[in-house]
Amino acid sequence: MCGIVGAVAQRNVSRILIEGLKRLEYRGYDSAGLAVISDGQLGVRKAVGKVVGLEEKCVEQPPAGHVGIAHTRWATHGKPSEINAHPHTSDHIAVVHNGIIENHEELRKQLQAQGYRFVSETDTEVVAHLLHSLFEESGDLLAALRLAVTRFEGAYALGVISTRQPDRLVCARSGSPLVVGVGIEENFIASDQLALRQVTDSFIYLDEGDFAEISVNGVRICNATGDSVEREVTRITEAEEVADKGHYRHYMLKEIFEQPKVLTNTLQGRLGKNSVLEEAFGTEAKAIFDQVEAVQILACGTSYHAGMVAKYWFEDWAGIPCAVEVASEFRYRKTVVRPNTLFVSVSQSGETADTLAALRGSEGYLASLTICNVANSSLVRESDLCLMTLAGPEIGVASTKAFTTQLVALQMLVIALGRRAGLSTEKEAELVQALHKVPAICEQVLQLDAQVQAISEQFSEKHHALFLGRGVEYPVAMEGALKLKEISYIHAEAYPAGELKHGPLALVDSDMPVVAVAPNDDLLEKLKSNLQEVQARGGKLFVFADENSGFVSDENCVLLKLPHVPLSIAPIIYTLPLQLLSYHVAVLKGTDVDQPRNLAKSVTVE
Repeated sequence: MCGIVGAVAQRNVSRILIEGLKRLEYRGYDSAGLAVISDGQLGVRKAVGKVVGLEEKCVEQPPAGHVGIAHTRWATHGKPSEINAHPHTSDHIAVVHNGIIENHEELRKQLQAQGYRFVSETDTEVVAHLLHSLFEESGDLLAALRLAVTRFEGAYALGVISTRQPDRLVCARSGSPLVVGVGIEENFIASDQLALRQVTDSFIYLDEGDFAEISVNGVRICNATGDSVEREVTRITEAEEVADKGHYRHYMLKEIFEQPKVLTNTLQGRLGKNSVLEEAFGTEAKAIFDQVEAVQILACGTSYHAGMVAKYWFEDWAGIPCAVEVASEFRYRKTVVRPNTLFVSVSQSGETADTLAALRGSEGYLASLTICNVANSSLVRESDLCLMTLAGPEIGVASTKAFTTQLVALQMLVIALGRRAGLSTEKEAELVQALHKVPAICEQVLQLDAQVQAISEQFSEKHHALFLGRGVEYPVAMEGALKLKEISYIHAEAYPAGELKHGPLALVDSDMPVVAVAPNDDLLEKLKSNLQEVQARGGKLFVFADENSGFVSDENCVLLKLPHVPLSIAPIIYTLPLQLLSYHVAVLKGTDVDQPRNLAKSVTVE
């Protein structure tokens, strides 16, 4: 959420800052701005809307300088406006900030009493004025920043410049990610290394509580206690290259069609012919897995749905109790931990604020494991074990390939733990052989794209939709509903099909499309009975069904036939046509598919 870019160089940094912001557009934002130290003054430019608007302002009034910071904002305090956009300034100081300063009202009153005048509605302007006040006492920007953060309650990644010390940039992080890019006589900061790939391939990932002072001469880092520290410089390989849309109209469509490849990547090296290679989870995995008696999964949004699917697998195949909770709820309630419970966090970015806070607040667990797509993220660094999903950069805000790779990663975890809890060698071999087939079957299902596109035309004028599934397919229906509402803005809900008569059936009429997920499993006949209840009340069905399920297309039932697949991988396979449906409906409605309104890719605040 939001994005930070900063640069100190021998050359003009304005173009670097703009390009960095463009590379962070996938995170979601509503305004953008930059500040450059130019001829001893702060050259500040801001614009509401897309980065291109800021770029146009910089063409009209080009700021030129060797030190600068930039930001894309996603509104948390105050509406989207130029006044509320970052950077925020206080005389000679400019600040960009990701996160939330929870005690900003208290600090605002204190600063107003000192004579500071506030012009924005944001919590970040408090940071700028407090830094100005403390700089007047210390005369040093880094010293002022170190003092300031002791007054903050909340989360932050901060980039700060001052015309009084025009040769440097200082930064700090707590609860929000920040990376330093290392160059030759030029150095950078960003909230994501993706923003800096055009200028460097070497990065330092700041630890929780770190401060850094950036200049053309180098990078100086100190930890939360003020001690100078060395942090490893990581070089990003070509696998981390910046994504582009290629010949696809949107990133989301590209990422849907990338799934066979990224699923192959996630499975490679982790599956034998008939078994899961648990070394993939880390050198300590075996010793930890031997003790696991229960699993607690924490996640948000799409990742939560992946966890819900895994709960069925854990309890059905492995006989291991599994609880799944939304991290934003879990972190604020008292919990009872079963003995020898493995804490599992699931996140695409590895920086999801609520999931990270739940991990940091977890006590009494045997160990922690994260399933994540970003190798140097906070969740990965702070968990005992990790399994990377290898989905590659996911630019579209609505998650697609991250979800399916999470599912295969979770299934591998279920198998690895299940073999200790009664999962037979024969059953493990059956499950692993089905996983080997996933990429090829996904390729086959994606060939149904034109059929799904035709179906989508019947949704473009609708305002509501109902998604139904039974058993393990209920979370898949939830994910299908989430995708439709995220990018098409159609109100969509998911229910277990057996719950229809307990309320949702009242909503069914000829104007309410009902989407059903129907693999050929033990619950198929019960699902058919539920769907007959819909048809009896004039509802129109859209059934995504196994080719052998016995459904027949008619004027009240639109059928998409999917290939017969092993039931263990059906949740993965049936997700794809639901993704395609939401995509094509959104295109027909003319919405911003990759950057839907009010949403952000990486939710690094509560």
